[in-house]
Amino acid sequence: MEKPVIVTVDDDPGVSRAVARDLRRRYGQNYRVVRAEAAKDAIDAVREMRLRGDEVAALLADYRMPQMNGVQFLEAAMDLYPYARRVLLTAYADTDAAIQAINVVDLDHYLLKPWDPPEEKFYPVIDGQLDAWLRTDRIERSELRVVGDRWSAQSYKVRDFLARNHVPYQWMLAEDPEGEQLVRAAGEDCHLPLVVTADGTTLQSPDQSTLATTVGLSTTPATDFYDLIVVGGGPAGLGAAVYGASEGLNTVLVEAYSSGGQAGQSSRIENYLGFPDGVSGQQLADRARRQALKFGAELLTARKVTALEPRGQARVVGFKDGGEIAAHAVILATGVTYRRLQAPGLDDFVSRGVFYGAALTEAPACRDTEVYIVGAANSAGQAAVYLSGFASKVHLLVRSDGLEKSMSHYLIEQIAALPNVEVHLETEVVGGGGSDHLERLTLSSKGEERVVDAQWLFVFIGAEPYTSWLGETVERDARGFVLTGPDLVQGGRRPRNWPLRREPYYLETNVPGVLAAGDVRAESIKRVASAVGEGAMAVTLVHRYLEKQ
Repeated sequence: MEKPVIVTVDDDPGVSRAVARDLRRRYGQNYRVVRAEAAKDAIDAVREMRLRGDEVAALLADYRMPQMNGVQFLEAAMDLYPYARRVLLTAYADTDAAIQAINVVDLDHYLLKPWDPPEEKFYPVIDGQLDAWLRTDRIERSELRVVGDRWSAQSYKVRDFLARNHVPYQWMLAEDPEGEQLVRAAGEDCHLPLVVTADGTTLQSPDQSTLATTVGLSTTPATDFYDLIVVGGGPAGLGAAVYGASEGLNTVLVEAYSSGGQAGQSSRIENYLGFPDGVSGQQLADRARRQALKFGAELLTARKVTALEPRGQARVVGFKDGGEIAAHAVILATGVTYRRLQAPGLDDFVSRGVFYGAALTEAPACRDTEVYIVGAANSAGQAAVYLSGFASKVHLLVRSDGLEKSMSHYLIEQIAALPNVEVHLETEVVGGGGSDHLERLTLSSKGEERVVDAQWLFVFIGAEPYTSWLGETVERDARGFVLTGPDLVQGGRRPRNWPLRREPYYLETNVPGVLAAGDVRAESIKRVASAVGEGAMAVTLVHRYLEKQ
């Protein structure tokens, strides 16, 4: 088998030779290094590699090049090799441009020139990128095919589930020639969406559990008793699973949909410690998921928890589709969901033009159209920046008179610098309409209403916790958030069964052995970093609890 390729392009001949020399010295035994001194020559070479079936592991491009700069080259090359790691070579003066490029081409890293000595400033970066490439599942998308209708809510749910669980697939419309053939082969009574696996197995309008099992996701617990059950696979749950498993606890994480939670839908998280170039929510969630698996945690997907019951020293968790598992301790990390927009007509078009969250699977379909986003927090700002790379115009609708109170400063600056993003202050959506999909919105701005043509609306308007299933077992506040620690004893309400000699620790609920972490917890800080920290802290408290049993 041919060696995978590292492609480097720089219009300065001396720099180009130096980069190739450094790469060959370190990686020549396992990789073939191809260099070019013009972006056009490099893209022609990449096209030839694609035709030959070569694998490209990394693309290194200088930012300042004539005719086609480094960002444009990487954008063109990523269409041919979407899994190749993308590194921009830049001078200090062009750092701002490099940072902006992160949102254009999903840049993996940028390197400042010069980087002497390479052992300190060059090789560690390339080592990390090649390691990430080697660990990436590079299965061709044609192995799993999904056929459906453009504005079908069920088709969207299948595609979104696959994408958020990192399952590669090829999407085609039922009226496309290949899609029509697959539907015809499935039979006259075929119910869309149709899922066709690599071995020819077909699923018609599959439910989530069936789809998860078919694509190889784990849905059945390996045993009926664990040291620790983590309910919810967002940052807090993944953090708890990593720390629990790494510290020797027999740990299972149960997730109803996909790992990552709301953070997993973020197109770019730029203020998370240790990722100066930013990281997408899916990338962060995937790394955390693989890390938990490495330490021996068990991850169950597409299993919805609907009951929690203390039985003596055991804490028993029940599933919606039947069955139960038990453990010594449980960490609740179910996170939150975006609130529904209360405007007439919109509920009819959920997943058919109206989306709650980033809905990254829809971004390519938004190309050259106008997109509307509701919200003023970081999630809305990140979506606006990301979708600006596809849409002709992005309208950010903000109910308040400014963004400063709710959005990070770096995002406000990015939005202000984007020519195709317009912020509408003191503006709300008060209605929507259409036929088989969203076609128009009614907007209210300072008391005046107007109707606009709109096919795309993404909503980020606050959060609601999924905790109603807890019933009377675990105490919650008026909004449904789980009460923990000091919040439990305010007003003289002491948790049931807690020893009188002490108050509950910070993350402990009123039920001994049951803790809460992340966004689901009352008074939590709604940040990815704090959620991960709470997940880790909860494991420490689990150890303390187990020591006393």
